Amino acid sequence: MEKDNYMGLAIELAREALADGEVPVGCVIVRDGTVIGRGRNRREGGCDATAHAEILAIQEACRAVGGWRLSECTLYVTLEPCAMCTGAIVNARIPVVVYGARDRLAGACGGVLNLFEEGFGHHPKLYGGIREQECAQLLAAFFQERRQAAGCTEENI
Repeated sequence: MEKDNYMGLAIELAREALADGEVPVGCVIVRDGTVIGRGRNRREGGCDATAHAEILAIQEACRAVGGWRLSECTLYVTLEPCAMCTGAIVNARIPVVVYGARDRLAGACGGVLNLFEEGFGHHPKLYGGIREQECAQLLAAFFQERRQAAGCTEENI
């Protein structure tokens, strides 16, 4: 139940991103039952390729603990982390990662490859598929709206 509740907070952040025209991804970082980091995608509004939900949540969590080691934290994110975010997770020493939807195009926790299985000195525990359908539906709705806005139809996709 705990994973569902924290993923619910990440989903709320994903909905905020969606409302701002961003890819709907949200992330929370929890330490000792308290959310210490929050993030949602801000790439479009911030004109910043690195403004992923996980990166922003990690930055906030680091400020909250006063250091870069998040070794007593769990990261919850609505979409499987990409290679950049997976690298940040490894470098922050986050021991547990929980994600919602699988990313078969850019996922670095098994969707395309699993960087947590490589020879890095840190190997987080990984839990996927938490509230997966809800997370995937947000993403599907976003990309369907984008295709419609671009004038795409079934015939020209």
